[in-house]
Amino acid sequence: MVVALTSGVATFLLALPFGSFLRKYLKAHGIGEQIRIDGPISHQLKTGTPTMGGIAIIVPVAIMTILFNLRNHESVLLPLGTMVAFGFLGAMDDWTGLKRARRRRAAAAGEKSGLIARYKFAWLTVVAIGATAVLYFVFRLESFAIPSIPTKFSLGIWYLPASVFVIIASANAVNLTDGLDGLAGSTSAMAFAAYGIIALLQGQLYLVAFCFTMTGATMAFLWYNAYPAQLFMGDTGSLALGGTLGVVAMMTGQWLLLPIVGVVFVAETLSVILQVWYFKLTKGKRIFKMTPLHHHFELLGWSEVHVVQRFWLVGILAAMLGIALALL
Repeated sequence: MVVALTSGVATFLLALPFGSFLRKYLKAHGIGEQIRIDGPISHQLKTGTPTMGGIAIIVPVAIMTILFNLRNHESVLLPLGTMVAFGFLGAMDDWTGLKRARRRRAAAAGEKSGLIARYKFAWLTVVAIGATAVLYFVFRLESFAIPSIPTKFSLGIWYLPASVFVIIASANAVNLTDGLDGLAGSTSAMAFAAYGIIALLQGQLYLVAFCFTMTGATMAFLWYNAYPAQLFMGDTGSLALGGTLGVVAMMTGQWLLLPIVGVVFVAETLSVILQVWYFKLTKGKRIFKMTPLHHHFELLGWSEVHVVQRFWLVGILAAMLGIALALL
């Protein structure tokens, strides 16, 4: 645990100056976020804020993992490779959106143009299938744990679709949560710390170190993403964080705890699903003022800072509960 915590702090110290450099570089090259015109009015002031800041998480984690955690722990290549793959896909989405916005003046129309949704989902699935193949055929994982029951239960071949679903769902859930300054980063940092402790309980020390390395890098990113944000993570960061969290959960076998540890991500996702379902069912009525859920509370009158702080507090309590259940 000493090594893991030290790795987290060291990664923070590495990521902090790198994040400053990246922010200046992105701003100098005009790589800025385009804001939905139908969103809260206060968000329009954020237009042009440097995006693709997830690079500030991915690069330091990759460097620290390769230098200090990879030796004799080749298994860490899976979450590391997943992070890089999802981060690359997110970067392609961010970059495509920026190019189309410039070309078609999408910002003036309030559009967010990225990869075509079905292509994006197809590539998410490809990466998730690849990670799942390693989990099942290389690591020989096929079981899940239930709190208070010492015996793990095998899913056999059904582990494959379950794993693909968990990884894709986790990536998309964090992606939906990324809408307010500091929200996705703070809740993700807590989730990785929680799974780091869960991995410690299982003796997976390399995974403990990786989780706290992710936590340290994400906290450094939050230095620039805290309100008012100077840097956005974009899909580059949100897909990388979510997909990697899903893989880490699968590696611990405690993936049934992911909806608890990541309850904020679940709430954000369910709000979107329910809104779309109810809108279609009632031909135009809505449950929430706006989704994802954080926008609903903004339109109720909560300030952005209050929404983030309260969701973050829920995330902390959820992480504590997840760890407690893992101890049973």
